[in-house]
Amino acid sequence: MSTLTIEGWCKGSGEQRSTPVGDIHFDIAGPVHRALEQAEERLQQSHEPETMVDVDMEAMNLVMPEGYGPLSDCRLRVYLSDEERGQFHLVGHRASDGSLIYSNAVLIAQLS
Repeated sequence: MSTLTIEGWCKGSGEQRSTPVGDIHFDIAGPVHRALEQAEERLQQSHEPETMVDVDMEAMNLVMPEGYGPLSDCRLRVYLSDEERGQFHLVGHRASDGSLIYSNAVLIAQLS
């Protein structure tokens, strides 16, 4: 399992720019790690631009910065970098107002 602490961002409805929200903490356990690797392989073969991996927010021990949770949904967006390496970031919506919440990206290969 990998425990990640990643910079988070919020983009409200109609806003042009995202604002930093602080650190988002979550775990990537075995089944989700395998799903990320499989998504990376699918993208490398299909040449699709991205795919989404559904996750269980409870199982990943998601901890949002104060005032930015809870989320109404949460998925991991997987895409390929210019070097064809898989990257992912957390994407969800704040339950209170539907604002987009997301994290910076992480290379799938960096997970242990």
